[in-house]
Amino acid sequence: MNGKIYVIGGYTDKDFLSTVEEYDPVKDTWTDKANMPTARGGLTTSVVNGKIYAIGGSSINGPVTAIEEYDPAKDKWTIKANMSGHRTYLSSSVVNGKIYIIGGFFLGNPLSTVEEYDPTLDKCIKKTNMPAPRAWLSTSAVNNKIYAIEGTERQQRVAFSTVEEYDPLTDKWAKKLDMPKAKDNLSTSVVNGKIYAIGVNVDFVNMDFSPKVYEYDPLTDTWTEKTDMPTVRYFFSSSAVNGKIYTFGGSLDWPVPASLVEEYDIGFAVESVNFKGKLPTTWGEVRTTMNR
Repeated sequence: MNGKIYVIGGYTDKDFLSTVEEYDPVKDTWTDKANMPTARGGLTTSVVNGKIYAIGGSSINGPVTAIEEYDPAKDKWTIKANMSGHRTYLSSSVVNGKIYIIGGFFLGNPLSTVEEYDPTLDKCIKKTNMPAPRAWLSTSAVNNKIYAIEGTERQQRVAFSTVEEYDPLTDKWAKKLDMPKAKDNLSTSVVNGKIYAIGVNVDFVNMDFSPKVYEYDPLTDTWTEKTDMPTVRYFFSSSAVNGKIYTFGGSLDWPVPASLVEEYDIGFAVESVNFKGKLPTTWGEVRTTMNR
């Protein structure tokens, strides 16, 4: 939002949080903002018309149906219409001003549920389910299509590498090329029409828990391995600003949370910055940690 990243909610080893903090990547500084009405973790967020929508997740009483709207310009929250059902560890993406809320867990059961939330009408509409139920997935939108990546089928969180494309116009799903390796608790961000999937490889046979980064090109349906994230961690979130991706929080040693922030420069030359040519793909220095 306007070159700033808003880190919302989450949980520690003791509490669910309603905390909202604004991060300025240029100044590498944090500012406290108005708390979210519902303290929760495992939620998803999406942006429509300058407003941030915090959707679902888990509170102290379990999964919630809540949708709450945050206006950064006014630093104000508004409670909106609920989803049709409770769910946590879900994901959402925006196409043509509508938010598509996908997957998640309820009472230990993975869901294939898809709902379209229209912020103008403040209403959720049921859409075609994902082909397979899953939670802890991540979704990103490119060229008006939504890509649902990774996830788990059951409560034991056995990860898989499934990629499926959703077309909101036709309300249909299509299978795409799997990610090279299954990941646990990944986060995806889009830069220059490519999706960057960042997370930890799950390989108990070879004891490989490396923090891999893969780039997905929706136009060619291909995956490319990129530079590893410096730190192995789980349950983090990521956002892209000016051709760079920032990763926030998570856990280095579950369930103890981390406040770590890292910057990933994928080498996309942002016109406003006027880079000369394509920069190398690198992870930058560790940034200022979050306040909490």
